Amino acid sequence: MGKAYSQKLRILYVMQILLRYSDEEHPVSQTEISKRLNAYGIQADRKSIYDDIKILNEFGLAVENRRTKPSGFYVAERKFELPELKLLVDAVQSSKFITAKKSNELIRKLEELASVHEARSLQRQVFVGNRIKTMNESIYYNVDKIHQAISRNRLIRFHYYEWTPRKEMHLRRNGEAYEISPWGLTWDDENYYMVGYDGEAGMIKHFRVDKMLDIEITDQPRKGKERFVKFDLASYAKKVFGMFSGEERMVRMICENTFAGAMIDRFGREVMMHPVDAAHFVVSAAVNVSPQFFGWLVALGKGVVIEGPEDVKDEFTEWVRTVMQEYKG
Repeated sequence: MGKAYSQKLRILYVMQILLRYSDEEHPVSQTEISKRLNAYGIQADRKSIYDDIKILNEFGLAVENRRTKPSGFYVAERKFELPELKLLVDAVQSSKFITAKKSNELIRKLEELASVHEARSLQRQVFVGNRIKTMNESIYYNVDKIHQAISRNRLIRFHYYEWTPRKEMHLRRNGEAYEISPWGLTWDDENYYMVGYDGEAGMIKHFRVDKMLDIEITDQPRKGKERFVKFDLASYAKKVFGMFSGEERMVRMICENTFAGAMIDRFGREVMMHPVDAAHFVVSAAVNVSPQFFGWLVALGKGVVIEGPEDVKDEFTEWVRTVMQEYKG
């Protein structure tokens, strides 16, 4: 490497050294910067380094010069503060849909946004009960392909599988590919779902992204645009408990006051809630009446009771009776 060429690279290496090895608690001296530059085969005197740091400050890299011990230069402001990086690391590590391998790769990349000293505090272990990492490494790329298809207004083709009692993957529809127009992605109960339009069936459907295989972006334009003009994806996710189908109904429930938070968490702050007496309120919400909805009710116990409609109340009673029958004898 020629001397003139290496000097042109010097300012870039000075920036890299500051970003990688300095922070407020660990400033780097001019001598240390010079030694690290020497390792790259670049010679620099004191004045050159000070000039480079001045230019970096003018460029927008906030470099401070601490006069008190420990003295030296350090990057005072970064794109991400350390608490923000910790939050991102925790989210990646505890996310169910990201595989363990991909989690480690992403965390290593996040560590590069901090100094080597701060990066040590990012090497943390988050323990979340009942959360098992997905085994499907391709989900990371499935999400990207779906986004591409949406931005290009294209229909996608893919296979969809389910697990058998033998823990074997079984392709649905006897291996025949699905052709769906993707219109959005949503997150529910630790899983990613694609919401799209099935032109053959003429209806909106949803699919677990981690169970989608061999996604192919076709040359065919998406269908179902008229169905999604006023489609509220967030509302759809709230109504479809556990992302299973069921008839959408407006259900009224009598709740003890202590369940106000549970109702708002489930249906949002816009949900209709009115006091009945000093200890109870009534909530009216649009839900997909399904076993998943009934299971959610059972988990809340006697503090939440369906008031109407009567046929939904009867269906819930019959569902509970059927489940209890399985345990008799």
